[in-house]
Amino acid sequence: MKSFRRRAVGLVVAVAALTALAAPSSAGASAATRWNLNATNALIVTAGQAPPVSMLHLAMVHGAMYDAVNAIDGGYTPYLVSPDATPFDSQDAAAATAAYHVLKSILPSQLAALTTLYNTDPAIDPLVTPDGPAKAGGIAAGVAAANAMIVARTGDGRFGACCFTVPAVLEPGDWRPVTPGANDPNGWIRDVTPFLIQSSSQFRTRGPYALTSPQYAREFNEVKDVGIKPPAATTRTQHQTDAALYWAVHPGRTWSRIVRGLETERGLSTADGARLYAQIYLTAADSAISVWDDKEYWGFWRPITAIREAATDGNPATVADPNWDSLIPNPPYPDHPSGHLGLSGSHIETLQEFFHTDQMSWTDTTPATATQPAITMSYSKLSEALNEIISVRVWSGIHFRNPDEQSARLAKEIAKWRKHHYFKKAH
Repeated sequence: MKSFRRRAVGLVVAVAALTALAAPSSAGASAATRWNLNATNALIVTAGQAPPVSMLHLAMVHGAMYDAVNAIDGGYTPYLVSPDATPFDSQDAAAATAAYHVLKSILPSQLAALTTLYNTDPAIDPLVTPDGPAKAGGIAAGVAAANAMIVARTGDGRFGACCFTVPAVLEPGDWRPVTPGANDPNGWIRDVTPFLIQSSSQFRTRGPYALTSPQYAREFNEVKDVGIKPPAATTRTQHQTDAALYWAVHPGRTWSRIVRGLETERGLSTADGARLYAQIYLTAADSAISVWDDKEYWGFWRPITAIREAATDGNPATVADPNWDSLIPNPPYPDHPSGHLGLSGSHIETLQEFFHTDQMSWTDTTPATATQPAITMSYSKLSEALNEIISVRVWSGIHFRNPDEQSARLAKEIAKWRKHHYFKKAH
């Protein structure tokens, strides 16, 4: 039984000028929503973390946030811990505090900006929410949940040895960097301890098609035709090009924006919002870990290498084009399975499960950059988005279709595992 004694918590925070990290918060947004935006900005926009790396850290932030809020709400089983709390403690203060403490442990260089965001958060700022037992109790729960997460993820394999294995003697089908030195510095992701599942190899995919198979030739010729870089002739439509460019923007940032919109539109409480974000990012983190482990296991070449060196694959239905290039720049890691589909598949499966429907519509616009104008895409169903993203990576010229489809299935298996083992209703 939880202790119902309130504990005072002292927080030492530095006064810092508000930076570009700060973002406006609407009066109706919960702390779960505000700190998803803050975490996304800090990890992706400011720190520039790659999609799989940012998923690990967003999982830490939102797992701690969930435990802090759930300790007060009491509706579900905890992820790591259930700190002492009362039903009268502030859930928003708990969420903001948990997120802040985890983020500053991950991003010490952003301490001043994060502290400003925390001190001016409506749940913490004494000019908005006067100090009192409810706020103090929420802060205490947030600190305890954050500390538990930080301890649990210490020595978990993050930031270990880089890169993917390149065989000393290359055979047809073996992955190799397209340009010298273009080997993923975040290859260590495959060695990170999963958040939910038992091991990174628990849901091994079936692997690539054999080079001499008709299935491989069919997918080879599809991506060769539709994924080529302009000005070469292609059957790719303008919509397909727009979709490829839209989803080429950091998918972690894109999905964060989409989920915040769906969550806010449905008016989720702080507790439900914290649970949704935790389920999404813990699942996505394990998908990233599993995909990176699978990439190392299969070590399969990218379309750009396969097409340029097709004369070596032993398949009479493939023809080499030594000058072929992809619409989207080639990623520095193996083809199979798809990292994007691991991330997107886990988001979509979790949203379908959480809201008990596939019928969710949204319109989203990417931020304009110096090299690419803003692109707007609309979807009426979650499955519609998933199916298009599978094709998008082919239209982009950077994946065969098989690794996209298998990665989406892998993400679904991880989501099913999470559903059966975590976030159970409390009795």
